Amino acid sequence: MVRSLHVRHIRALFISERRLNMSEKRRDNKGRILRTGESQRKNGMYEFRYTDANKKRRSIYDMDLMKLRQKEDEIKLLRHEGIDYAGGEITVIQLLERYISLKRGVRYNTTTGYKFVMSVMKKEPFGQRIIRDIKMSDAKLWFIKLYEDGYSYSTIASIRGVVKPAFQMAYTEDIIRRNPFEFRLDIIPNNTQKRVALSPKQQEQFLEFTKNDKHFCRYLDEIKILLGTGMRISELCGLTIADLDFDRRRIRVDHQLVRTQDGKRYIEKTKTECGCRYIPMSDEVYESFYNILSNRKKQKKEVMIDGYAGFILLDKNGNPKVAMHVQKVVQRLCEKYNEENIIPLPRITPHVFRHTFCTNMANAGMDLKSLQYLMGHSDASVTLNVYTHNSYEKAEESMAQIVAFSGGQTKQENLRRFG
Repeated sequence: MVRSLHVRHIRALFISERRLNMSEKRRDNKGRILRTGESQRKNGMYEFRYTDANKKRRSIYDMDLMKLRQKEDEIKLLRHEGIDYAGGEITVIQLLERYISLKRGVRYNTTTGYKFVMSVMKKEPFGQRIIRDIKMSDAKLWFIKLYEDGYSYSTIASIRGVVKPAFQMAYTEDIIRRNPFEFRLDIIPNNTQKRVALSPKQQEQFLEFTKNDKHFCRYLDEIKILLGTGMRISELCGLTIADLDFDRRRIRVDHQLVRTQDGKRYIEKTKTECGCRYIPMSDEVYESFYNILSNRKKQKKEVMIDGYAGFILLDKNGNPKVAMHVQKVVQRLCEKYNEENIIPLPRITPHVFRHTFCTNMANAGMDLKSLQYLMGHSDASVTLNVYTHNSYEKAEESMAQIVAFSGGQTKQENLRRFG
């Protein structure tokens, strides 16, 4: 019995000594104990070896042990997230964060939209759901809940515009078997107020009312330019004197002026590459630009924004106008018109003027490709399906012309046939 205890004691001492020797071997040249996977070369370089999510052996290096360990922590976190993502074990919020982190060079409005969607998702229990467990019925029920909670159709559509491609990314990478958001958004009522182009009569009435109003008459030229060019409001606000070519009667559009929520103004590229274009000046547009520049106060020092100066539209403080300025003017003007007239006008915004211009040009017979160019659309289907609003009167007129033409042909054929 004593001998057995003695043997076990010697064995324990041997194991302890071996562990001590191992720990001695796992120290760097400064006596610091190295972690599992860490080693130090003869030249002082530290190495950390690990297995990535694809089960491949990899190494990272650094001359500083603390810096190496910072890299180790990042790798461990990424490995953990990678393994969870590969198994579909991440939450909806984590999936959105992963998707958004891959976006680079996005516009300010897009970034703002991402932040809004994330703020909504973090309040929703749905955001904590594991992505592999979500079925299409779950996604539909969540949208219905959002609608019942008071979110509008357009807001839910915006949320879907981020969530759907995020899940599509997971589907494309074989993380989930199906995109649960791959369905039409007809499960909730569409309560958005559709933009409708103004009829020729409504345009005439609106312009006449603006012209005769003592306060709003000062904005008549801005409205005429929007109606006569189809420019986006931020494109108009971004125009400088250098962008106007009165000799060739054309407008150069290659940028827009935008303002952030905190009031900072900055220059941004046009919405698409096709947004860079020249727009001809009609006589009315030519005259409106001339009026604006004639009445523009001389500035002691022109405001410079991202290398651009000489902005055409200025507010009372001499700063370049932004979209919000014109939007509020048009809104108040429309409200005043409807208060003073029995037959009200539909909701009017600067973008309605853009719709109206496109419809006017289409109704006048402009070919689709030319109209697409003037509107700055990258896809002709947008020009054709979204921005043209034919009225009953126009359809009636077109049908009458076709009937008259075909009727005339039939009459001539009958004369030839029967003498």
